[in-house]
Amino acid sequence: MKRVQDHYFHQARREGFAARSAYKLEQIDRRRKILRRRMRVLDLGCAPGSWLQYAAGRVAPAGRLVGVDLEPIGIDLPETVRLIQGDVFSLAPADLMGDGGPFDVILSDLAPKTTGVPSADAARSADLVRRALELSRTVLVPGGALLAKVFQGGEFPSLRQEFQSAFDKVTVEKPQASRAESVELFLLGMGKHP
Repeated sequence: MKRVQDHYFHQARREGFAARSAYKLEQIDRRRKILRRRMRVLDLGCAPGSWLQYAAGRVAPAGRLVGVDLEPIGIDLPETVRLIQGDVFSLAPADLMGDGGPFDVILSDLAPKTTGVPSADAARSADLVRRALELSRTVLVPGGALLAKVFQGGEFPSLRQEFQSAFDKVTVEKPQASRAESVELFLLGMGKHP
């Protein structure tokens, strides 16, 4: 994976974040106010852990977080964070919720292993977004929010429509911390329909 050593990379090192991607979430959260104290948050594709670090700081001390990834997380996280190493396609809603109730927010930074073929990568990204949306139907509270990374491509308009059928408000986010040449965007659905 290409490691971008820009302003955000150096800022992340100074501030103790696992990766520069923390600032993407921070910028979206500042603008849309999706994370608040006491929330239950599910982070899909959580490695290396920077979104969990940022979200933990926003929902602490009474909030709870669950992070899911195929890869192990190699950083220290607060006790309010539960980690699951597994595949989002094989985990059941009960595995994610554990002994807690549904989540207030789902964050999905899921990304496919890229092939270098833009159409194939965008299609695989769309599959991951659809899985996050499918999980939101059972593990997200009515009125909750889903923020999902998506690669720009042919399926983007239909993904946006799928979000619009599930949420009261849908926005497309491109935070400043995303590299200008990056094909990633973030779909944010707020106010999940009952």
